[in-house]
Amino acid sequence: MRFVQDKGCILPLLLLLATLLFASPSWAAYKLQERYSWNQLDFAFPNARLKEQALASGDYIPQNGLPVGVEHFGNRLFVTVPRWRDGIPATLTYINMDHSLTGSPELIPYPDWRANTAGDCANSITTAYRIKVDECGRLWVLDTGTVGIGNTTRNPCPYAVNVFDLTTDTRIRRYELPAVDTNPNTFIANIAVDIGKNCDDAYAYFADELGYGLIAYSWELNKSWRFSAHSYFFPDPLRGDFNIAGINFQWGEEGIFGMSLSPIRSDGFRTLYFSPLASHRQFAVSTRILRDETRTEDSYHDFVALDERGPNAHTTSRVMSDDGVELFNLIDQNAVGCWHSSMPYSPQFHGIVDRDDVGLVFPADVKIDENKNVWVLSDRMPVFLLSDLDYADTNFRIYTAPLATLVENTVCDLRNNAYGPPNTVSIPKQPVLPIGPPLYTKQYRPALPLKPQTSWGPSASPQPLPPSRTYLPANPGPVSTVSVTNTVGPAGVEVPKAYIFNQHNGINYESSGPHLFPTHQPMSPVQDGGLKTYVNARQSGWWHHQHQG
Repeated sequence: MRFVQDKGCILPLLLLLATLLFASPSWAAYKLQERYSWNQLDFAFPNARLKEQALASGDYIPQNGLPVGVEHFGNRLFVTVPRWRDGIPATLTYINMDHSLTGSPELIPYPDWRANTAGDCANSITTAYRIKVDECGRLWVLDTGTVGIGNTTRNPCPYAVNVFDLTTDTRIRRYELPAVDTNPNTFIANIAVDIGKNCDDAYAYFADELGYGLIAYSWELNKSWRFSAHSYFFPDPLRGDFNIAGINFQWGEEGIFGMSLSPIRSDGFRTLYFSPLASHRQFAVSTRILRDETRTEDSYHDFVALDERGPNAHTTSRVMSDDGVELFNLIDQNAVGCWHSSMPYSPQFHGIVDRDDVGLVFPADVKIDENKNVWVLSDRMPVFLLSDLDYADTNFRIYTAPLATLVENTVCDLRNNAYGPPNTVSIPKQPVLPIGPPLYTKQYRPALPLKPQTSWGPSASPQPLPPSRTYLPANPGPVSTVSVTNTVGPAGVEVPKAYIFNQHNGINYESSGPHLFPTHQPMSPVQDGGLKTYVNARQSGWWHHQHQG
């Protein structure tokens, strides 16, 4: 008491410190830096009058937009907005980063307004989800041709691959998936792009989430084929329960969803990794199999099952760097995880690079760009679909950070790698094909440039302590999601035994997800029998004025 009387100014500080120490903790992002954020999405209309006309006609309803995909190239940051509800004026958009360094910028339709006209199948994109920029400066966009979600879905257009030249902002390829590559349940949101010897040696892979298939497309042949009904494409019946943002729901029918590609292996092919959304497990197959149309019916044993990631490990988006670092979202944990492909694919070799129980509620997409910078889009999707977003609050965020900064002092940091040589085998060995004349005699672009490499060398600062070998513990206090503590693996892990499942592994799990289930939709002042017929959108006043006058 005497100390308090003599040092009366200390007591308030001690009380404040005690309050901070004993208050319920909440994880907040400390490596990822927020670059852009929105309460609700806004679009760059040609002028204010046309924007007012779109608002009045219902062609633009700000509360109905949800961003789901992100990709970076040069001075542009691409953002996709699916047409799940009425009033989405453009589905493929970008931010001009030279003009908007931060804040809440308007989304600019790419390549223009006309190309975002829903229902104009041959000339436009109706709905885009995940997109990918390749090493050749091409933007790959799969148009699902749909409007609505769940029981409101309509299909005015077929599935079509659209590829844009980012130097000229023109579409250079449109390919409709043939009927044999889809089925009545088909839903495809995710794309992985595989560049081989040159820019013509390109393949794209599409995951049919609800039709349970995997489609391969050859740029050179301009042809596609389907791998169907492998048991690894189906959901795990024990992993269909989700708890996110305080909401419990079930996405139990969501099959093969996210995909990623490893760096090129010594045999000249990559490994494609994939996982059903309702699953904690990953599977793999060599692109040697996927590139061969004759293997669609006899390749069952060429697919390999890997380990589970651990509890609370649903993920909808992944990406792997060229030097083997995988990043992926952990939607149950409001976090972004990592795994280094030289390590076994088991829980103790997975880590968390950042977590935020407010800003990273449903980190829907994760990308690594050409400069080794990471981009993360969060959108609170379950709240949007199953409840109501508070549009007075920030709902959508885009974060960024250098890859090396994110993985520093984690299990994925090679400076802390004390587990010996890289893992050895993963994919069953394939017969060596005879070497013949090259199939590719021309290049779409010059030879691929060398990519920047992540700096893993020793730094001037002292070496950090070895990182934790597990996920971060769950937050013990009330947060915006339900999270369960992960168990720590035994100290004496027999690492070599786990190596048998791995060889130059790489992954990129893409997506978002609840496409079968009823959605909560706020009441609209105009009830006209469901979603509008977007095919007629070009007849609206603001569009006609912009494109016909």
